Amino acid sequence: MTPPVYLYNGPEFGQRDEAVDAVIKTLEKKFGESEQHIYYLNETSIAQVLSVLDNGNLFSSATCVICKNAELLKKKEDIAVVENWIKSVQDSGEESSALIFVSDEISVDSKLDKLIPPSNKKKFWEMFDNQKVPWLTDYFRKNGYSLQADAAQMILDMVDNNTLALKNECSRFFLVLEKGKTVTPEDIDSFLTHNREENAFTLFKQMVTDSESSEKRFSDALEVLQGIRLSKDNSSVSIIAGLSSCFRKLVLWHKLQTESNGGYGADDSTLKSNGFVSNLMQNQYRKAAKIWTIGQATAILAILASTDMQIRSGGTMMEDVLLQKMLFEIIVKKGATLATAEY
Repeated sequence: MTPPVYLYNGPEFGQRDEAVDAVIKTLEKKFGESEQHIYYLNETSIAQVLSVLDNGNLFSSATCVICKNAELLKKKEDIAVVENWIKSVQDSGEESSALIFVSDEISVDSKLDKLIPPSNKKKFWEMFDNQKVPWLTDYFRKNGYSLQADAAQMILDMVDNNTLALKNECSRFFLVLEKGKTVTPEDIDSFLTHNREENAFTLFKQMVTDSESSEKRFSDALEVLQGIRLSKDNSSVSIIAGLSSCFRKLVLWHKLQTESNGGYGADDSTLKSNGFVSNLMQNQYRKAAKIWTIGQATAILAILASTDMQIRSGGTMMEDVLLQKMLFEIIVKKGATLATAEY
């Protein structure tokens, strides 16, 4: 039997989540119902995760466990735990459990990748530039609206170009506009520009604006941080995880520029094959690379990890202070901690 273990990764969150939902629906079609558990591998060990599957479920016929941040699963002993679970499932013929690994990154550790049956893994890339406006136009049409081309491009310039982010942002229009309306750039400015929810990725965008003053970028970033903390998705864990993903991509950007094409920089094909699919994303990381060197980006990843540990161990009392300190060290000190920075 093909073991019920899956790997879905890549930056196209919408289609990736649809693939996860398809696994759950298949499980429920066969067993009638299922219970889902979501774990983040930067918070929970893989051994703890698999114990949920081993113990089964008292209230449903099937169990599905979704492991996010799968790119963090690298230790030999952790991979061995997964391998042993897969073997035990194959030996028992158990089909009422499913283990799904999910990652925002382009790739995961090769040892984990080799454990997943080819039929059970897929990499989800962002849409090509020439697919984005047609996708948006079709999405609005299916919901009973038409969309002007200029309005579609305006949305793409403002929203992360994955279908999940686009659906979440654009669904606002369907709550306030009459069916059959043609959505214009003025509507976008009214409903999207002034009512956007901030997140870690909009925070990163603010951190790499064209402002020459790091103090101004820091001040503006603090406003975005405050907006995130006042929103429903306000956890420091998600903020730090999102920024960590951005700075890992920045490290990759630097490596591609120095190691590709004989040191003359990565071409468009190389960038897209490594996840920098849209012009919007490429321009964003081009700006970021002018602000932080690869060494500074690596130091910033250490700051993010350290802040995460401090918040987890110290509780919520100093959470906002630690997040603000983290942004100061990233933006103003460019990866130097306050303990080592020179004034």
